[in-house]
Amino acid sequence: METIIQKLLEYQNNTIFLKREDLIPFCFGGNKARKAKLFFEEIDKGNYDSVVTYGSSSSNHCRIIANMAAARKMMCYIISPLESSKTTFNSVLMDMFHVKIIVVPVKDVHDTIEHTLKELISQGRNPYFIAGGGHGDIGTRAYEECYSEIKAYEKREKKYFEYIFLASGTGTTQAGLVCGQLLNNDNRKIVGISIARKNPYGKSVVEESIRQYLKNNKSPVSQEMIERNTVFVDDYVNGGYGNHNNSVHELMKKMMYQYGIPMDETYVGKAFYGMLKYIEKEKISGKNILFLHTGGTPLFFDNIKAVEKEALK
Repeated sequence: METIIQKLLEYQNNTIFLKREDLIPFCFGGNKARKAKLFFEEIDKGNYDSVVTYGSSSSNHCRIIANMAAARKMMCYIISPLESSKTTFNSVLMDMFHVKIIVVPVKDVHDTIEHTLKELISQGRNPYFIAGGGHGDIGTRAYEECYSEIKAYEKREKKYFEYIFLASGTGTTQAGLVCGQLLNNDNRKIVGISIARKNPYGKSVVEESIRQYLKNNKSPVSQEMIERNTVFVDDYVNGGYGNHNNSVHELMKKMMYQYGIPMDETYVGKAFYGMLKYIEKEKISGKNILFLHTGGTPLFFDNIKAVEKEALK
């Protein structure tokens, strides 16, 4: 499932390339599609008849899981927080896939997940649980494998990316890339631009995913190395998940107008904006830089609708 890497633009004397995870050929693609493929490989090998997961109405993860379950005629149950339950293009797609969405206050999410799993088991069902965002070793493995794709591209094209940037949310995408870097002993900088979490918590979640994955795969790496290679930048969260500013709005429009590339304001647009500001702040120059476009195309259309509404006021 190797996705293309394209040269995008020159910025501050750097060449920026894009790895198009948004072009993974299933339900608008994205990093959640790469992870979900591995989850469903495990589901297909087992005797599972239903899937339970967690996420908001904006969740790219839930859209993909719902679609993959529907394609197998499996029932999918999504536990969704009341506080993030507005109608979005992702939620419309989830409805189309006939999922059962259980909306509860965020404080009740954990207990509702446990209750749903127990109830399904009591009915003689065999549910498979996927943590929100595809968090866990399987999600991490997906992006260790993606790192191998990047290495293959570099070897083929005789090119080296001194920096890799990405939107960092639940943390497994960044963790997988850092695991790949550590296992290959590569001297580059992988920078996660946080779209929600602040330090020190955000960085610690990524580090824990790295530690757990390497331990479970019997590839121990020192805590010092993990900490040194985990760069988690929280300067551009703009107040938290789903929040943005006019600068991200304008960048999103420019990327579509000028390059025909959709970037949403929740993940990719926010992270791409953060990357550009980070390059300026750190005075990075003369480097090949790779940005991981992790998808979220349906959210782009939500953002366009919001811009139109604002313009009509």
